Amino acid sequence: MTVDAHQHLWRAGDGYTWLDEPSLAAIRRTFTPADLRAAIATTDVRRTVLVEGGRCDPAEAATLLDHARTTPEIAGVVAWADPASPDLPAVLRGYRALPGGGRLVGIRAQVQGEERDYLDRPDVRRGLDAIGADGLAYDLVVRVDQLPSAARAAHELPHVRFVLDHLGKPRIRDGAAGFAEWHAAVAPLAAAPNVTAKLSGLVTEADPAGWTVEDLRPYVVAAVDLFGPGRLMFGSDWPVCLLAASYGRVRSALGEALPELSEEDGAAILGGTATAVYGLNALDATDVDSSRRHPWH
Repeated sequence: MTVDAHQHLWRAGDGYTWLDEPSLAAIRRTFTPADLRAAIATTDVRRTVLVEGGRCDPAEAATLLDHARTTPEIAGVVAWADPASPDLPAVLRGYRALPGGGRLVGIRAQVQGEERDYLDRPDVRRGLDAIGADGLAYDLVVRVDQLPSAARAAHELPHVRFVLDHLGKPRIRDGAAGFAEWHAAVAPLAAAPNVTAKLSGLVTEADPAGWTVEDLRPYVVAAVDLFGPGRLMFGSDWPVCLLAASYGRVRSALGEALPELSEEDGAAILGGTATAVYGLNALDATDVDSSRRHPWH
């Protein structure tokens, strides 16, 4: 069973101000669980991880966890929280107390909008330590120039499960120079055994209007070499991926870009790694409210 380790849902006008960018008009609308179900219907994806969508507001967590509670396909939620906040422990307790709180599997903040060495700050490190101690994974959405800071954090906080989103957002459209810059920066992070990575978000880091599988393949092959299949997971980054490709095309492109793998290694990338890292099998199926399994029309 394939697990999509990275997808979003949001309601237009509900605080997602980044969608005001003119180039994002195609995804500046509400995306619901019904839309997710339609997107995955023609693929082999059966479970997903719902990730915060850049609203940067603790109130978003209640909506996402409720989606997980009422949507069998959503196996876990990575919610937003500020790791530098002194209120972080209370925020995490509050999330767990919400309806669907048992499906909280990770935390993410928009580090890509911060300074280069943000993850070196003592207050941020304390927050990362607390997130790890709480049993949650920490998703890293970072720029390439922030990868060295991420590597230092991962090596110095070995008990925290770090998940690198979108392979660190390499500059794929910059060709060989972009690949060299990314490879040198990501290798030290990949050397930390407590870091896994998502093969996600690559079609929009390439040329959205003209990308090919050949553009993605060097990054996918290098990621397999650096992390190994047991520390990689598939993610669609839907609906952001719609700026460049349909859900089904993103799923098929990964299969085309991957090197030849054993059945076991392929299964790890397509679901095993995400299941293990986010503890999806440990979630009690009764967390899903069967009386509201299909509330969308």
